[in-house]
Amino acid sequence: PAAPPTAAAKQPSDGPQALTGFGSHVQSEALPGALPWHNSPQRCPYGLYAEQLSGTAFTAPRARNQRSWLYRIRPSVQHSRFVEVEAPGIVGDFSSATVDPNQLRWAPFPLPESRGATFLDGLRTLAGSGDAASRSGLAIHVYGFDADMPGAMYNSDGDMLIVPQQGTLLLQTEMGRLRVEPCEVVVVPRGVKFRVRLEAEGGAEGGAGDGAPAGARGYVLEVFKGHFELPQLGPIGANGLANARDFVYPTADFEDLEGEVTLHNKFMGRLFACTLGHSPFDVVAWHGNYAPFKYDLRRFNCINSVSFDHPDPSIYTVLTCRSDEEGTALADFVIFPPRWMVMEHTFRPPYFHRNAMSEFMGMVYGAYDAKKGFRPGGASLHSAMSAHGPDEATFRAASTADLEPVKFTAGLAFMFETSLMLKLTRFAMETPALEEEYASCWSGLPKVFDGVTREVDAERFRSAPSWGDVLAPRRKPGETHLGGGGGVGTKDRGYFLHLRGAHALLHNPSQEARRRPEAVLPGEGQK
Repeated sequence: PAAPPTAAAKQPSDGPQALTGFGSHVQSEALPGALPWHNSPQRCPYGLYAEQLSGTAFTAPRARNQRSWLYRIRPSVQHSRFVEVEAPGIVGDFSSATVDPNQLRWAPFPLPESRGATFLDGLRTLAGSGDAASRSGLAIHVYGFDADMPGAMYNSDGDMLIVPQQGTLLLQTEMGRLRVEPCEVVVVPRGVKFRVRLEAEGGAEGGAGDGAPAGARGYVLEVFKGHFELPQLGPIGANGLANARDFVYPTADFEDLEGEVTLHNKFMGRLFACTLGHSPFDVVAWHGNYAPFKYDLRRFNCINSVSFDHPDPSIYTVLTCRSDEEGTALADFVIFPPRWMVMEHTFRPPYFHRNAMSEFMGMVYGAYDAKKGFRPGGASLHSAMSAHGPDEATFRAASTADLEPVKFTAGLAFMFETSLMLKLTRFAMETPALEEEYASCWSGLPKVFDGVTREVDAERFRSAPSWGDVLAPRRKPGETHLGGGGGVGTKDRGYFLHLRGAHALLHNPSQEARRRPEAVLPGEGQK
């Protein structure tokens, strides 16, 4: 792509002039009087062009209608013809993606091996469902980059919620600039042009230059239908969780620059590019309720139980995107922030669970309170109805802990939860970051039940042998044969269930064992 025109750029600011208030109809002008008193005057102040950006249909209910009016130096229509370009990391068609019900976890995704990767270069799709063409579904991506975007991009497919894990992002958008650091998130709505740069050490723009950090890494949730909104509070009341006043919108900040700029358009899961003869960030004034916004997760007003039981994770929802089914989200953005845990008579970590929703988790910093080995920059996926929960060490510790009030400050994890069943991309299944032995974290969970003792003391939980130790005497070297049914030469579908290391393997004499076999119920004759 062509380099952008060179010019001194204002540093982003979230200071006293920042626009705040989730969903508010706000207005901003970079020159006095640039905003006209009505939307589309015959001649706009300063000779600007009036352009409406619609985020919903004209006839959407007023409470959900989203649009903004932009007053810019040149209209957006002034560009060359779009041409499709390669985007090897972006997947938009999930029809042939991998189906895998297993619990999956990834180590921290590596940063680019060579210098010069931009946000767009480093965007990699992990999972998704549906498609942008029918305005249904979503996609989950990760990114890693170390260089500034020379041009700009917009996404015709949906809104993007960006969660930085490493490196501070400097977003230049049509409506203005936003600085987004780890522990903050930013939402860029469908169609809004933006550029991502990396803040160097010391607070300047720099990408991979001197003083720059090793690179930026993070996560992206893209929804193909609807927009993110605040969850309903119900009996919580009028206040709590993510408060509307803490959401920040950019203020008008324009460039009047001429020169060739490449503009990318993500359209139906594919990438197209055109050229402009001027900066796309030439909006001198704007007003409306459709604009990028950011939120500081450290301002989240966490609600928790003060009596007993671990509340459902929906109590930690920051933003939601509703589906067509009442009370069920297309996607929820949920965090597990520092918080006090004071529940009595309670297993305090997240409970063992099988969920109608699919749960994708990431880690911003620190450690997760339900599992060892979940590291910042990594991820996990527990698909719909795939069992999950605390690992053995966490289970034993939580079952025997003294239940004093404890403040959890060890880390910040988050979850993209969706009502959809997700398919996995080739990148997700072939990246070296995929942890093949992840499911073994549950293999040693002890059997404490004996059918006699009802009130089990803590010592029993501490001393109960791991399940793997119970099986050890019966194992052959490297493998234990637990049983089978049917067999070669019979009309029954024969199989045998083995334990090899920490994995259950399903062997069918008539076919090769699957790489990740599904668990099955015993067949006829199985004991």
